[in-house]
Order: sequence, then C-alpha cells, then structure tokens
Amino acid sequence: MTKGAETRQVILRKGVETAYRVGLGGLTIGHLAAATGMSKSGLFAHFRSKELLQLEVLREARTEFIDTVIRPALLAPRGEPRVRELFERWVECGRTRMPGGCLFVKASAELDEQDGPVRDQLVRDHLDLYDSCARMFASGIAEGHFRDDADPLQFAADLDGIMLGFYHAHRLLEDERSEARARYAFERLLDAARVAGPAPATT
Repeated sequence: MTKGAETRQVILRKGVETAYRVGLGGLTIGHLAAATGMSKSGLFAHFRSKELLQLEVLREARTEFIDTVIRPALLAPRGEPRVRELFERWVECGRTRMPGGCLFVKASAELDEQDGPVRDQLVRDHLDLYDSCARMFASGIAEGHFRDDADPLQFAADLDGIMLGFYHAHRLLEDERSEARARYAFERLLDAARVAGPAPATT
C-alpha cells in the first residue's frame, strides 16, 4: 500500500467513527478535518465533495462489517453452523458498538427519506446483506438442516428484524436482557425452520 493509500485508509476509518457519532448526513469535510487534525484543503483533495466523502465512508463501513461478520461466518461449515456463526458475529458487532456495523443502523433511519446516491448505496448494501443471509440459510436447506419449503428471504428478513430489535434495546434502552431476548428469538426462528428430529451431523 502506498503512503497516499495508507493516509486515505486512516482518514476513512476516522470518518466511520465520526459518522457513527454525528450521523452520515452530519459528516462533513470540516468534521473530518477536526477529527484527523488535517486541513480542509488536504481532505478536499482526497474526496472533492461531501457526497463523495459520505459514499467512501459508507463503503469503508461495509468493508468492516463484511470482514468481521460475513467472511468469518462463511468459513464455518455449511448449514446451521454457518447461520449460527453469522448470528454470533453480528451480536458481537452490536455488543461492542462496532462503528462500521452500527453506522448502517443509524444511517437507515437517517436517510430513509433522503433521495440520492448515498441512500441508493445504503439500499444496495442492505439488499446485499439480505442476500448473504438468505444464501447461508439456503445452504442449511441443501444440507438437510432446514425444511425444503423454508423461505431463505423470509429468514433473512426475520433475522434482520431480530438484530434491529437487539441494537435498539441494547444501545438506546440499555436493556440488560437485550442479548438474551435476541438469542431466544433466534432459537425460535431456527426451530421454526428446522427439520423435525436432530439436525444431521455436519462434515
């Protein structure tokens, strides 16, 4: 990685952390200049506009979430173990208030009625997440862990609902039982989809 690329990476990481605090819409080159100790003109040379900065920060947050949640889950055995690893990684993301993952929750409410490229990218990122969840669940159907008539996209939507509820209860409400409630809901979701009898052994 070149020196310029390293500098840009540091800026983007700070951008994700800053956007987590002030919101993606509130993130400006001025905010980031104050957070990084760089000049506005220096940052403008990297990003050129507030919109481009927001898109790049969103892309960095997506990369962080993929690297810490999605990719590790894909290393688990196909089927229910993979779905469980996805859930565990996702819960850890929320429990530790990982800026990259938490930014997507904040930005979803912030940008839902604001048309433009940043909202469009956020929509694509959420649809990609749904697709990843559905594919992992579908591997469980193929492995015989879940019923043949189970709907992977419905599972993805239900799991996303559980996680949004967990984020809300854990962060805003400071509910000490937020994780326990999320785990209970997750187990019920798996039970509803699981083939009757013990799950087949995974190789």
